[in-house]
Amino acid sequence: MEKDILDILEKDSRAKAEDIAVMLGKPAAEVAACIDKMEKEGVICGYTILTDWDKTEREFVSAMIEVKVTRQRDSGYEEIAKRIYKFDEVKSIYLMSGAYDFMVLMEGKNIKEISHFISSKLSTLDSVTSTATHFVLKKYKDYGIVMEKEPLVDERMIISP
Repeated sequence: MEKDILDILEKDSRAKAEDIAVMLGKPAAEVAACIDKMEKEGVICGYTILTDWDKTEREFVSAMIEVKVTRQRDSGYEEIAKRIYKFDEVKSIYLMSGAYDFMVLMEGKNIKEISHFISSKLSTLDSVTSTATHFVLKKYKDYGIVMEKEPLVDERMIISP
């Protein structure tokens, strides 16, 4: 049942326990208790919305930064990740396989602000050996949601008298 609840909440974080219960054919109290348990255990870490910022007045730039580091002997990547994710500018950080160690996602008011963060904060960390920055030009799909909805096309057959 937990997986089913999580699937529903990932698609709509506003779904109420009562509605989820109806969808799953379970008692609302049981679903609410399951959600509460997952929140306390840290399975559910928070609730958020997905926003198409291009349709708002907010001006900002998103960047993906590849970061190569020298791994720490005793703590591996954990301590380095903690130092990076404590920066307010960092939205997400992922340990990666491949050519670099971390992928850092951040937002700034402009390219200059992101460049300043990288040059004055990120690249100055002892274990960081190199960075490569990629700026997001446009989002087409985010977290499974297509950002530009295609207009509905009436595919009914035209019948004329």
